[in-house]
Amino acid sequence: MANSKNSSAQMPNGHLHELFVDELRDILGAERQLLKGLKKMASATESETLKKAFETHYTQTEGQIERLKQVFASIGMSARGKKCKAMEGLLEEADEIVESFQDQPEVIDAALISAAQKVEHYEIASYGCLVTYAKLMGHTEAEELLAATLTEEKETDNLLTEIALSEANVPA
Repeated sequence: MANSKNSSAQMPNGHLHELFVDELRDILGAERQLLKGLKKMASATESETLKKAFETHYTQTEGQIERLKQVFASIGMSARGKKCKAMEGLLEEADEIVESFQDQPEVIDAALISAAQKVEHYEIASYGCLVTYAKLMGHTEAEELLAATLTEEKETDNLLTEIALSEANVPA
């Protein structure tokens, strides 16, 4: 293990390695869980714009999963996710929102945006930490890959805000 590129003893800030790997597994699991949630949210929306945003994010999420696999490979590990309890809770909340407001078309899209932005903020926080850990440990390739995903998550959050302000939260 001492010669392995993921040996925490030989890298800068190696004490973060276990945490980094655990967080990578968590976000990989979260992204996989999110795929199902995005399909549900896309089918529940009344807005074509929002539906398209969810479908675009679905495609992005597939790419982000592939990017996470590259991150694992860059540190000499196989990609293995774990169940993300936070994402599970956020998606359960999204299901509850859909159920609560499905008979109120004037509210459902605003409720879905709220649920989706909670997911985005979780992802932004997760990827922000992962980028920092990668940088501190000198994992340049992982840092670049994770930063690309962080940028996409921030763009999705901004898009959801734009849709909220232009469509979903505007009186009919």
